[in-house]
Amino acid sequence: MTPLVLAANLGLSFAALAALCLSLNRHHAEVFDRKAERAAVLRLRLFGWGAIALSFFVAGLWEGWAFGPVQWIGALTGAAVGLVLLLSYRPRYVAPAALAALAASALPLAVLAVAA
Repeated sequence: MTPLVLAANLGLSFAALAALCLSLNRHHAEVFDRKAERAAVLRLRLFGWGAIALSFFVAGLWEGWAFGPVQWIGALTGAAVGLVLLLSYRPRYVAPAALAALAASALPLAVLAVAA
């Protein structure tokens, strides 16, 4: 089940890191041409940290607590590299890419939930 867990972790990690990134005024203004409201910042941070925690839980639960955290760190690293590249060259694509990554992680999570 490693490819499914990795796909779920990559999607969740990318969406989480994008949310944390967009909670910063500089990046929010780059993507949306306006500063973030306080309530939006709090929602983005809450979602970001919650999705990171969920991805850690998914990795540990389905890959075991010996290998799961290692895979989780790898998924976070890959998602961070992708996010940095996207922010550098096409910042307007960050929000749609984060939503697509979140939607793409739903299918592997559903398959894993049914298999459990």
